Amino acid sequence: MASAEASVKRVGDKYRSFFDDEENTKIEWRHGGPPIYDSVNQLFEQGRTKEWPKGSLEEIVQNAIKSWEMELSHKTRLQDFRTINPEKFKLFVNGREGLTAEETLRIGSYNALLKNSLPKEFQYYKAEEESFESSHDLFRSALPRGFAWEVVHVYSGPPLIAFKFRHWGFFEGPFRSHAPTGELVQFYGLATLKVDDSLRAEDVEVYYDPAELFAGFLKGLPISDSHTAKSQDSEAAIACPFAELK
Repeated sequence: MASAEASVKRVGDKYRSFFDDEENTKIEWRHGGPPIYDSVNQLFEQGRTKEWPKGSLEEIVQNAIKSWEMELSHKTRLQDFRTINPEKFKLFVNGREGLTAEETLRIGSYNALLKNSLPKEFQYYKAEEESFESSHDLFRSALPRGFAWEVVHVYSGPPLIAFKFRHWGFFEGPFRSHAPTGELVQFYGLATLKVDDSLRAEDVEVYYDPAELFAGFLKGLPISDSHTAKSQDSEAAIACPFAELK
């Protein structure tokens, strides 16, 4: 395993920057070293709807966002970030008050993107009750192959980049009390990205409908009902002499 990780560090990741920098030895990684994205890269390549030309604006934006997500999820210090300007950075989601770089790093990407002001009885996900770790564990469990992301369209170039994106995965693990369905879960959104002269993000604004995402998870039966249904199916198969003919 160690040799495989060393190989990945040496080769890098074709969609994310800063894996093979000599300064990696000075970076504080959340899990001890750079992450390995083989599984989600495969999901991305198999499910993407666009394959952008190398060096195109679309590819640059797509890889920049993937690199930022990598840093946000796996680096623990803002001084190690290369994709944002930490002093100026603000993240705005669906018109809510902006989060600073420090706030975004503290609560994590899921909590930052899923925080909302709906009455609690209508909240599919309560960001204020989740930690950085618990939020990642929840979605890692529900989407074991990863949560792939692609740029669908870029409307304008730097310094204010506007684009449409798609986020998807397969619901193959439990999501809280809901059993997996194995089906595709996805949503689309729009975003703007204000960058400085070094293409580091200063302002990010994201707009999307969280219900589009959670509709896929809520389709799963309550886990107790799912177990009952499976048990009843097994009993019916044993009792029916024609079950093997189905």
